[in-house]
Amino acid sequence: MAAMDGPVGELPEYAERVLAVAEGIPPGRVMTYGDIAEWLGEGGPRQVGRVMALYGGAVPWWRVVRADGVLLPGHEARALEHYRREGTPLRGTAGASGRVPGDVRLDMRRARWDGNVAGDVNRGVDEDVDDRAAGAGGGAGG
Repeated sequence: MAAMDGPVGELPEYAERVLAVAEGIPPGRVMTYGDIAEWLGEGGPRQVGRVMALYGGAVPWWRVVRADGVLLPGHEARALEHYRREGTPLRGTAGASGRVPGDVRLDMRRARWDGNVAGDVNRGVDEDVDDRAAGAGGGAGG
C-alpha cells in the first residue's frame, strides 16, 4: 500500500476507498478489517485498521470490526449502543450497569456482511458502495 500522506486536509485515495466501503455497510451488519481489504483487492487488515483509526470518525466505524467479534477496545460502550440500536446480532450479555463485560461480542456468523447488495434488499443498503468499491479495487491485492 502507498504511504498515507498527502496535502493537509486531503484524504489518501486508499483511505477514501476504505471509508466508502465502511459507509456502505448496512445497519445491523459488520465487515472485518480483512473483509474490507479483500473487497478492495488491496492492502490488508492492518492497513484498513490504520485508515479507520486516522479517518474513521466520520463514518459508521462500529461496523468495521475484528474478525473474532470482540468490541473495539476503549470504545465498547459506544459501539454497544450502536449495535443495540441497529439490531446487530450479539453474543453474551452486558450487565445492568451498562458496562460491557468481556463476554459480549458480535455474533459474526449472523452479523457479517459480504458486501452483496442483492442479499440485503430489506436492509436499506446504500447501493452506491458497489460503484465506489468497483472503481477502487482494480489493483492486485497485498
